[in-house]
Amino acid sequence: MAKTIKLLLIENVESLGIVGDVVNVRTGYARNFLLPRTLATQPSDDKIKELSGKRADAQRELDLQRAGRVTLNDKLKGVELTLVRSCNDQGILYGAVTQQDISAALKEQGHNVLARDVRIPQTIKRVDHFDINIKLDSDLDQTIKLHVKPDRELATTGSTAPGAEGEGAGPAGAGPDDRPSRRRDQWALPDDSGRVVGWGSGKKEEKREEGKKADKKDRSEKAEKSDKAETAEKADKPEKTERSEKAEKPAAGEKKSKKKAE
Repeated sequence: MAKTIKLLLIENVESLGIVGDVVNVRTGYARNFLLPRTLATQPSDDKIKELSGKRADAQRELDLQRAGRVTLNDKLKGVELTLVRSCNDQGILYGAVTQQDISAALKEQGHNVLARDVRIPQTIKRVDHFDINIKLDSDLDQTIKLHVKPDRELATTGSTAPGAEGEGAGPAGAGPDDRPSRRRDQWALPDDSGRVVGWGSGKKEEKREEGKKADKKDRSEKAEKSDKAETAEKADKPEKTERSEKAEKPAAGEKKSKKKAE
């Protein structure tokens, strides 16, 4: 059985051809997709002539689409997008920026770019500036600038975020790693000794203290048991001594009686 087959396209098929084209496709693709959807049929001269007019219309439509892509490609030169997203204190977004987000933002500016034409080189999950490639056709592509900004001001090196004074605010000049976490401060509570315990490293300190207390309790119980054992042993010694003395006295009396009898 042949691996490929020739078919005549009845409708336009993206990335394959337009109506009236005779294409060479794999047998499985023809049997499972093109033929069941009546997108193609067995080629013949009569059918090719019949579809010639429809093919001319499809070709004109393709030319118009091509002209529109060329115009759009020129308009995209120097375009910059700004997206505002929620993020944490380190600038990490709570949700990645997708192709659909960029396509929607471009459409708001009047550029009809489909999501499939947007090429994202990497996952966009932080506040930063990115170069995004827009590929409208095999020979038409353009690079635009994408600026992802936070929905609030973040504390940067050498300054403190506005309104950050007070609980959870770091000292002036503190970097992202030196700044105390607001979430940690929120859940951390001081214990009786004044140490902060709770969420994060404070919880580990609390566990260490609990372990030390348990060890002290075990040692005190062991010492108490050993003291009781020593006391019981000392109490047994006088009883043994009295028994041995009483046992020796009759023996001495028997010896004296024997000597008298002799």
